Amino acid sequence: MEAQPKTSGTILWLCGWSISDDIFDRTRELLPDFHHISVDYSDADSPEEMLLLTETVVKNLLYLDGEACRRRDFHGPLLIGGWSLGSLLALRLAIKGFADGLVLFGATAQFTRSKEESDLGWAEIYVRKMITGLTQNRQDVEEKFRQLIFTEAEWEAALGISLPPIGSWTTSALIAGLQILRSVECLSQVKSITCPLFLVHGTEDRICPYGAASELMAQLPKAKLLTIPASGHAPFLGREEQIANELRRWWHEQQDK
Repeated sequence: MEAQPKTSGTILWLCGWSISDDIFDRTRELLPDFHHISVDYSDADSPEEMLLLTETVVKNLLYLDGEACRRRDFHGPLLIGGWSLGSLLALRLAIKGFADGLVLFGATAQFTRSKEESDLGWAEIYVRKMITGLTQNRQDVEEKFRQLIFTEAEWEAALGISLPPIGSWTTSALIAGLQILRSVECLSQVKSITCPLFLVHGTEDRICPYGAASELMAQLPKAKLLTIPASGHAPFLGREEQIANELRRWWHEQQDK
């Protein structure tokens, strides 16, 4: 019997707001040398539960019987992959020292911004309006949000069919996610992150503008940024093979250092 290939590590996948983690299925298929797990936010009742759920999954991976005993002999290094809302949660975990590496798509270290910083994020009032709208017509709120994910050209190229169906998150979970986007701020602490970071960002992102990626790079100059020209908020969709190859190459380079 042939020996099983040694794992390159484990990737914990944290999805974007309102989207099921099926969105990562094709990317995961192309990375069979990694072990994959994810966090399901779809039933979270509050932002506190969403944050606790995330940390509990990570701690269960890293610690055994409550002892500070790293379990890397089982899962290898722990990479945290986050998209959009998931990127903010991933940065929060890395600041606490839980990650050996970060892979972030359409990332932001602070989602809500002042009117003068519209090139870096959204005004807080827009997020509040979405929260109010969810209690009145959640289908409309989700549909309008999804329209912003892709550029016009990406919609015409039928990338929209890659999105899982609307309605996978409860209304409480949707509100909890938006409250996290309103309140969680990692920007002031990202310089404390010591693990390697791989960023993938579209230049035409209307949800987490490209300026947010440039801002992260200014704070973490050793990070690698893969810019996807003319792409919107989901730069990995339709490019899964390229992303998987770039991710693997980047991670192997980090392991060789």
